[in-house]
Amino acid sequence: MAPEVLRDELSNEKSDIYSFGVILWELATLQQPWSNLNPPQVVAAVGFKGMRLEIPRDLNHPVTTIIEACWVNEPWKRPSFSTIMDMLRPLI
Repeated sequence: MAPEVLRDELSNEKSDIYSFGVILWELATLQQPWSNLNPPQVVAAVGFKGMRLEIPRDLNHPVTTIIEACWVNEPWKRPSFSTIMDMLRPLI
């Protein structure tokens, strides 16, 4: 979930962009996000402490760029799904 959702703030499609970044991270790493934390700890870490999942250094650079763009703290600075599709197309 996006930080703003965890803080019970207004959300929109940009919150879905954040979640897409988490899904992309899961696909790239084959790991479960925040598996070492319980749900309240995830809320605190992501929603209030600004923590993000660790992106492996050896991950494909364009994929890393997309994930990082999806996880920008300010929702309005996150890319649109159209922009993400443009970034993914060359990788397919």
